[in-house]
Amino acid sequence: MKSLLNLRNIVVALVIAGLLLLPVYSALSGKVFILTMFTRIIILALAAASLNLIMGYGGMMSFGHAAYLGIGGYAVGILAFEGVGSGFIQWPVALIASALFALVIGALSLRTRGVYFIMITLAFAQMAYYIATSLARYGADDGLTIYKRSDFGGIVDLSSRTQFYYVCLACLLGGLYLIWRIVNSRFGLVVQGVRSNEQRMQAIGFHSNRYRLVCFVISGTICGLAGALLANNTDFVSPAVMYWTRSGELMVMVVLGGMGSLFGPVIGAIVFLLLEELLSQITEYWAMIMGPLLLLIVLFARGGIMGLLGRFSRG
Repeated sequence: MKSLLNLRNIVVALVIAGLLLLPVYSALSGKVFILTMFTRIIILALAAASLNLIMGYGGMMSFGHAAYLGIGGYAVGILAFEGVGSGFIQWPVALIASALFALVIGALSLRTRGVYFIMITLAFAQMAYYIATSLARYGADDGLTIYKRSDFGGIVDLSSRTQFYYVCLACLLGGLYLIWRIVNSRFGLVVQGVRSNEQRMQAIGFHSNRYRLVCFVISGTICGLAGALLANNTDFVSPAVMYWTRSGELMVMVVLGGMGSLFGPVIGAIVFLLLEELLSQITEYWAMIMGPLLLLIVLFARGGIMGLLGRFSRG
């Protein structure tokens, strides 16, 4: 019982409770912007959690993860542009397209290791970015406006801010549960074993690249779902969503919150995006403050914020 009531678990429980009750606070206070802002935070937290699956648990430092955000978003946007408004079609297409792209990237990238893996994932993401900028029919580098959100036949109304917020939150919690099941399964233990000692895992009969590739595809698919949510949230999708700087931001969220911890990317996304919002209101040079601040957190909080909370719990 005492182990369940440590500081880290208390913070996680408070964050989940706060996210569940946020629409109530927004309605009572009349601060609609808070609901809109946290909807974006939740979506990017889902993308960061998907990156954590391969980076934190699998040891695969992908620098092109934002490509799946763009692919999921463009799947929704292009289908909406062509007159297909059903979410029952748009979202599965977004997931399948992201999974196929991840399969191709993973099959090629996993032949390399270290900095070469990082660079090849970055190269594929930039390739996707430049393909999106050349799609003249779908707005090219100006982006594509989505005039109507995904339609689920009256089951849920995504045009309602509150309902859409809870859909995003359900996707985040569902994604975290899926990742938890994967990490604690035999498959997940093999992936973590490959991260720790690939040669030993191969010596006892595991084909490391097959496990890593499946993990890579699952991660890309989850991020594709985040892309579909992001497109519905902004009613717009552009190549900028898959630019390398967005991939860097997702990596910062993972490291800031705690790489290799289940809820770390969520904490990292909340802290990062709230700092970004707060500092941007103070000065247009907010990045000059954000950079050193994040550097200090990473240097002096080993294991990110979740690691720091864990050390406080142990006294």
